Amino acid sequence: MKQAISAVWMAVLLVWGQTALAQTQVWLQVEAQPNLRAAEVRARAYAAEFGAVAGYQLSSGWYAILIGPVAAADAAGRLAELRSLGRVPADSFIAEGGNFRQQFWPIGANGTGTTGALGVVQPDPGAEAESASPAEPLPDEQQVVLLEPVLAPEPEETPAQARRSEAGLSDEDRALLQTAMQWQGFYFGAIDGDFGPGTRNAMAAWQVAQGVEQTGILTATQRDALIKGYRSELAELGLQTVRDRAAGIEIQLPTALVTFDHYDPPFVHYKARGGSGVSVLLISQAGDQNTLFGLYDIMQTLEIVPPLGERSRDNASFTLTGQSATLHSYTYAALQGGLVKGYTLVWQPQDEVRMARVLAAMQASFTPYGDRAMDDTAAAPSEDQRRDMLAGLVVRRPDFSRSGFFIDDRGTVMTTAQAVESCGRITLDSTVDADVTLKDAALGFAILTPRQVLSPPGYAEFQTATPRLMSEVAVAGYPYEDQLPLPTLTFGALEDLRGLNGETGIRRLALSVLPGDAGGPVFDSTGAVLGMLLPRTLDAARVLPDGVSFAANAQTLTSALALSGVTLRASTRQGGMPPEDLTRLASSMTVLVSCWN
Repeated sequence: MKQAISAVWMAVLLVWGQTALAQTQVWLQVEAQPNLRAAEVRARAYAAEFGAVAGYQLSSGWYAILIGPVAAADAAGRLAELRSLGRVPADSFIAEGGNFRQQFWPIGANGTGTTGALGVVQPDPGAEAESASPAEPLPDEQQVVLLEPVLAPEPEETPAQARRSEAGLSDEDRALLQTAMQWQGFYFGAIDGDFGPGTRNAMAAWQVAQGVEQTGILTATQRDALIKGYRSELAELGLQTVRDRAAGIEIQLPTALVTFDHYDPPFVHYKARGGSGVSVLLISQAGDQNTLFGLYDIMQTLEIVPPLGERSRDNASFTLTGQSATLHSYTYAALQGGLVKGYTLVWQPQDEVRMARVLAAMQASFTPYGDRAMDDTAAAPSEDQRRDMLAGLVVRRPDFSRSGFFIDDRGTVMTTAQAVESCGRITLDSTVDADVTLKDAALGFAILTPRQVLSPPGYAEFQTATPRLMSEVAVAGYPYEDQLPLPTLTFGALEDLRGLNGETGIRRLALSVLPGDAGGPVFDSTGAVLGMLLPRTLDAARVLPDGVSFAANAQTLTSALALSGVTLRASTRQGGMPPEDLTRLASSMTVLVSCWN
């Protein structure tokens, strides 16, 4: 019984002592974290700089990191001094300790201390040493458990009371509330500290999101929760202003999620930190409008800019958004005074909400400065340079590519049916999207219609007469798929007017081709198209010798397309064509057909 009474009195004395201390001493709260582990990490970082750092769990369940305690009379001056020196966040504030609960920092602290430098409390070395030695346990019948007194929740303010407490806010406090609501996507106006209709609507929207009464006037508790959430997210992201002199760019970056990696002009690379899945590029390049437009095209070939997403470009800037199942990105670049500067943010789709706030901070803070861009010699060339890499970034490549050719002046393309099987996206020459409008699996061809109007420099004229056996033929195609920018011409001979089993719809050719050539036009010596090259079939039972190829003949293709309302142009060419002229003709009509997934 005596032990139980002692426990009650000790609890009362503990609460009374904390209340009395709060009357003369306060703390400078610099951060709050949602979990103990994160709070201990941040407290350790502040302790390395200030020494006198304390940490308490708050009644809200968050964990506050504090400097102090400090004499109440000196607190405002100390806070202003540390803010001006940039040693604490600008939104740090004075805390009286009324909502402090369990102390977690310093680890093993017993609440005692002495006043040290800057008027803050330093841990008492003697007390720390004493607490390090475990005391002998009391007998079981003398064990005393001190229970933290249960506090009744603070009554919520009425709208009238909330408005009165709101009137005591400083201009800085009011602007901070607007900033916090803007950060969380509720407020879109100017940060001016004026609580007009826009701010009131934002407050009401925030209240709805929190599931509390919608009044448009935040109570003191709600204001505290809003600011704590904002500060916590800022700390979690590590948003800081980065000034890169080599690039001539100043911008806010989430330094808790990315870290500087290397320079590879025209990019400054910031890689993901701790598996965050976030990366950043700063773009800095000297040039003109052609440079800007070229960068616009190049960026769209990179893996970090998925093909789905809005694109916009004007005479002086461009914006690219990219979206896929595994990756989202945003790129902005602008031309000013002979310099192209910008940035790219890359993140994972599940991080969309948080990255929207980071992107807003980057957009608002992006500031090019100086009269120079990044020097192309800022980084030495890599020993592992590859064609599918651009300045340290992976270039997006198709699953495979085949050949095709224009069959009219609108840019309609004929290719092999194999080229368009199971493709999520089809492109012509890697840039123009196209749709399959006709496919004949039996004859092995497909017709593609570009999504934009094209004006090809040349298109096919089909041979209607029967060709002579063993006459010279040539196939135009992309044997190495997307490795070469122009088609290659491969010469051979017309071996037979039928297939090996007597098929009348195909021609047998004596020439060596590669898979990328399939779908390309087969020319006779006049420059007329005899047919379309078919892919080599894989047969486990028999393997054809090298140099045996097949083409769907022109007459069969013409008849099949006529049934679908497509008319091919018949050739009237006469006489042999010099090889160089045939090469130019082939280049004008042959196109790279790529399959993407």
